[in-house]
Amino acid sequence: MIEFRRDGSQAPAAREWVPETPIALEFNGISYAVMMATPADLEDFVTGFALAEGLAATADEIQNITTAEVADGWIIRAQITGPGAERIADRVRTRVAESSCGLCGMENLAEVARPLPAVAPHAEIQPAAIFAALDALRPLQTLGRATGAAHAAALASPTGAILALREDVGRHNAMDKLVGACWRNDQTLESGFVLSTARCSYEIVEKGVRAGATTLVTISLPTSMAVQRARDAGLSLWVLARDDSVICANDGTTFAPH
Repeated sequence: MIEFRRDGSQAPAAREWVPETPIALEFNGISYAVMMATPADLEDFVTGFALAEGLAATADEIQNITTAEVADGWIIRAQITGPGAERIADRVRTRVAESSCGLCGMENLAEVARPLPAVAPHAEIQPAAIFAALDALRPLQTLGRATGAAHAAALASPTGAILALREDVGRHNAMDKLVGACWRNDQTLESGFVLSTARCSYEIVEKGVRAGATTLVTISLPTSMAVQRARDAGLSLWVLARDDSVICANDGTTFAPH
């Protein structure tokens, strides 16, 4: 691979392509969705996806996970127990699009606007913890450093230590993988804050709230709907988190490191 520079010079480019492949998700023997994702941490992925989709209320309701590489990609199979098992067939029949964006299986605009669960009472994190988490995150983004094209989602402690991290070519997928990893390892998202390298859109807020997060930090500005949904649910939302500043989207205050 050769890098061509503006000044006319050339140099070898030590860059890898980010892995991306179709991944089929099957629940209770029914094909539910096909996602474009990075084929790593697949058990975490299917767990987080099922929780975000409302197919399971806890990780214990997701059983017998198996993964298989096939000619055209990967297949992940899982059994859903509990109330979610009864909803799978109905939601598949009414599906009009395949996307892990927090809108899967919805039939009308009213469903999109349905209230989110109320976020648990929580202490406000300090901006210093966000800056510490940003510093700690970068060395751990192995796929991101190698490709420059992968999103990361992490769980950080109240002081900014990284407790869990997952990466993927898709921002929704990275969030699903983090949620799945934390639930499978008995780590609660409310024990710290979620840090996402993605754009803060509606679906990232939705996934965080439904997984039990109380605070979400993203490196980009949010959409108007993301801010409104976060406020309505009581989610603490911090955005445009950079080395030199971070904004509290709940009140618009900007903080800089001391």
